[in-house]
Amino acid sequence: MAAGAVVAGGQTAATTFFGGDDAVAALQPVAAVTKEAAPADPEAAFEGAIGGNQLLPDPLAVDALDPESMVDVQNLAKAVDIGRELARQAAIIEAALADGAPEAYLYGDTAYVKPTVGHLTSLFGSRWGRQHEGIDIAGPIGTPIYALTDAVVEESGPATGYGLWVVLRHTDGTQSVYGHVNRSFVREGQKVKAGEEIAEIGNRGYSTGPHLHLEIWSKDGSKINPLTWLRKRGIRY
Repeated sequence: MAAGAVVAGGQTAATTFFGGDDAVAALQPVAAVTKEAAPADPEAAFEGAIGGNQLLPDPLAVDALDPESMVDVQNLAKAVDIGRELARQAAIIEAALADGAPEAYLYGDTAYVKPTVGHLTSLFGSRWGRQHEGIDIAGPIGTPIYALTDAVVEESGPATGYGLWVVLRHTDGTQSVYGHVNRSFVREGQKVKAGEEIAEIGNRGYSTGPHLHLEIWSKDGSKINPLTWLRKRGIRY
């Protein structure tokens, strides 16, 4: 305990206990401690230290992730992409339903809607000794009719047999024909979007009751069974 007091107490205490040469000997330092200048390279201070060459990796460096973590990152990226695609598709459907169309579906990257609300009363094919080139969907006069898909209005006005009709050319070159309409809300050359209200059910022309006569024409103008065409795009009557 006396020696400990000497180191802590300084020269005065050492003289008191030992006196003379003994006091000088007691004040000799056990080991000299000096402060070295900081190295120019901060990382040099870790050289030679235990684990000095195993510095922590950059937490933002993807290359530093282990294989299992890499798989998790890739799966997360895929999930984000899927979420964005679903949101994009939902926005297309929502836009197609904005005017009140009863149903909308995506076929590829294009929206298609159910053109009106009503009951299927006549099919495509032979009828009353002649070819019926469309389908009939019965409904009250004034029931809205919607554009099947994005299109340009080719005709809108009177037509023999149809009374009043609207003809649309779709972006893929096919056409849809809406006959016996009561009123048309579009004009020739106008661009319309899927689900946009273009007309309303009527009873004009050669008609035995209010209904929509719907035809589908292929690119070359030949008549297609509308039910087959519609069902391929998710629309059923």
